[in-house]
Amino acid sequence: MTKQSGNRKFTDKGKIWIDLDNSPHVPFFVPIIEELQKRSYSIVLTARDCFQVRELADLFHLNYKLIGHHSGKGKIRKMAGLCFRALQLIPTILKEKPALAVSHCSRAQLIVSTACGIRSLVLGDYEFATGWAFIRPTWHMCPQVIPDSALRFYSGRTVKYPGIKEDVYVSRFVPKPGIRSQLGLREQDLVATIRPPATEAHYHNPQSDELFEAAVDFLGKKAELKLVALPRNEKQAIWLRKRWSNLFSNGTMRIPEEIVDGLSLIWHSDLVISGGGTMNREAAALGVPVYSIFRGKIGAVDQYLSKSGRLVLLENIEDLHAKILLVRKERPARPQIKPTAALGFIVDQIVVAAESQHPFSNRMEVTAERTLLGS
Repeated sequence: MTKQSGNRKFTDKGKIWIDLDNSPHVPFFVPIIEELQKRSYSIVLTARDCFQVRELADLFHLNYKLIGHHSGKGKIRKMAGLCFRALQLIPTILKEKPALAVSHCSRAQLIVSTACGIRSLVLGDYEFATGWAFIRPTWHMCPQVIPDSALRFYSGRTVKYPGIKEDVYVSRFVPKPGIRSQLGLREQDLVATIRPPATEAHYHNPQSDELFEAAVDFLGKKAELKLVALPRNEKQAIWLRKRWSNLFSNGTMRIPEEIVDGLSLIWHSDLVISGGGTMNREAAALGVPVYSIFRGKIGAVDQYLSKSGRLVLLENIEDLHAKILLVRKERPARPQIKPTAALGFIVDQIVVAAESQHPFSNRMEVTAERTLLGS
């Protein structure tokens, strides 16, 4: 006998706590939550109010508890905000008593799960993200393309999944019509979706800002091109409108007034230029021409996509003129993307972890090997 409400399903099986700490986590965990519910698991879902996490969670009709918010830029403020959010999470988690904590690099969840003795599974796809030597998850999961030598803190605890993070949800994508008209664009317009770098991230490189500004200046001179900007926060939106007021006034650039389905916007764009990893990889997964202006350490996933010709890395201003192709993209009614093994593999490992009776059981490693061998 089960009782279901939103993304919560109450059954005899244990609860799994998922924390949505950043906007890319929302579409990533939606299909994972659905698959876990099909296997009769109860989901405890928490979310941080930052970077449009709340808006995206509402867009996907998720049943979540909003706890904490973005603490601002600077190491001291970030550390204080992190500890404060962890304290805010504790009462809910002590009440729910989940068997497993799962996130895509939620440090607050890791603190709480460690303090409360809850097994944890942390997923990550950027090997240069700062790790904590003194607080480690029970298990760690990452894409196969990340080499073992890059896993500084997770030796012996890591399971690798096939493909990339975006494969988990892009293969299920169905484009939503009307995105262009919603943004005041015509079907015949040549459209570029652009996103500024993550200026508040610890891995931010100022060269990314310089390259982004040069890219907008370059693209803004193309009479046939329309730009859709996706700022990460209101501060960036204000900066964009002030810095390129002429492009906004003449209709060349626009910012969506409401939250839009990111995949649908990418699909209805002719090219994407972004300083962030997830949007770049989503475009690559959809087969949309994409150019990265990220100038931090290039991770293994982006190196893999670049070598396979699915992502173009822009290193300097000269590359803007030499590598960006302004060509209208031919789009079928929906992308021709074959489902991958990523979703099923990840869900299988979450289930193994949730049912494990020992914090460092080798059951996940055994299951991973069997899955990869197709047995």
